[in-house]
Amino acid sequence: MSFRVFEMRRDSKEIPSVEISCIPFDEQYLEQYVSEYNAAFRPMREALNIRPYDWYQDGRKILEKSSDIYILTTENKLIGSVACYGNEIDDLFVCDSFRHKGYGKQLLICAMNHMSSCGYNEMVIHVAEWNRNAVQLYKDAGFE
Repeated sequence: MSFRVFEMRRDSKEIPSVEISCIPFDEQYLEQYVSEYNAAFRPMREALNIRPYDWYQDGRKILEKSSDIYILTTENKLIGSVACYGNEIDDLFVCDSFRHKGYGKQLLICAMNHMSSCGYNEMVIHVAEWNRNAVQLYKDAGFE
């Protein structure tokens, strides 16, 4: 099965302020991260027949790239996460019990501010056309 992936770009000018404070990945959240990441991306992976449906089987792959992952937590619970690889925003997700409360937008803005502070003039996101909510979120944040 084929599917389309959009490459969306945005300059680093006029990024709104953020209401949250993300922290660098903390290994104490590893088990939650694996579970919530797989839960967040499984519906898309199933719909597009991208195998494996659960990308992470354990935490080894996450730990290899954990220096680029930022998380949002409350009371020792993971709310969501975003990864910043150079000027690319990736793996943005919000845990199911925290969805539809504005955390996705805040995580995106947090990543954008991080990249801007690192000196990147342009940011890029790759998103499957199937993920219409994410596409709209990124458009609303100024990505084209």
